[in-house]
Amino acid sequence: MSDRLRSWLAHHRRVCLSTISDLLKNLMSSLSTWLVIGIALALPSIFFIILSSVAQIGAGWGGNPSVSVYLQTDLDEKAGKSLANEIVDSNYVENVHFVSRDVALKDFQERSGLRDVLSSLNRNPLPHVIEVNLVSSDPLVLNDLKSLWLRDNRIAKVVIDLAWLERLNALLIFVERLVWILALILGLGVILIIGNTIRLAIENRRQEIEVTKLFGATDGFVRRPFLYLGFWFGVGGALIAMILLQLSLVVLSNPIETLAQSYREDFALPGIGADGVLLLLGLGACMGILGAAVAVSRHLKVIEPR
Repeated sequence: MSDRLRSWLAHHRRVCLSTISDLLKNLMSSLSTWLVIGIALALPSIFFIILSSVAQIGAGWGGNPSVSVYLQTDLDEKAGKSLANEIVDSNYVENVHFVSRDVALKDFQERSGLRDVLSSLNRNPLPHVIEVNLVSSDPLVLNDLKSLWLRDNRIAKVVIDLAWLERLNALLIFVERLVWILALILGLGVILIIGNTIRLAIENRRQEIEVTKLFGATDGFVRRPFLYLGFWFGVGGALIAMILLQLSLVVLSNPIETLAQSYREDFALPGIGADGVLLLLGLGACMGILGAAVAVSRHLKVIEPR
């Protein structure tokens, strides 16, 4: 390792440790900044976790769209049951229930109160129906199955109840976009907060910077402590965000799981996880460095030795 590289690494180590020392010397001020950054990072994180949980409930809910396959009126009961056996062999079908036209008519008589009128008919106008329970609620899969079944000349009509699923998907898309907008706004706020904090630090060290530049220090040399300062502000804010996020999940987990388990028994509100920890730390560090870089590039230009 060359002397120049060894000196460069040694300076990085000194700057890194000195910025930590400076933050700890002004602990209350540092904590207030970390807390603001932590809240800004924690809010969208909580919404993303809840949104992901709601999507899991929708995907795993036992109330998948009900599919009614209406057969041709001239198809007899034996042929209808044979078709039901063919449909149940599909990988997307969990089970089927064949409803004969006689059962359907009897049920309709009881529900409509038109028993006398319907009894006077010469023939049963209702077709056989196959009620299909699917293993998937994906709208694309449902539409593909509908198209496939309608190509069979034994089938007259396929009715899929997609209304609730379409409303749920539309709501999830809307909320997801809203959360992304909130995350971008709060992320921009974090960058501005860190940038303003770095600007104040630059002003407090103006004379030191002027003297350092007078002795020939490069902008990179002068910039380095402030970039580390921004980095630690971002990482500290991310750690605060994780604490706030975990506390929020503890408070929210019981009511959310109670509600969700009425739709899905195996539901459990997910925690942050290792990926979430790394993501928050990475976002915090990147935002800190970016905010510091913007502030330093704007203010170091106007600070020159007199």
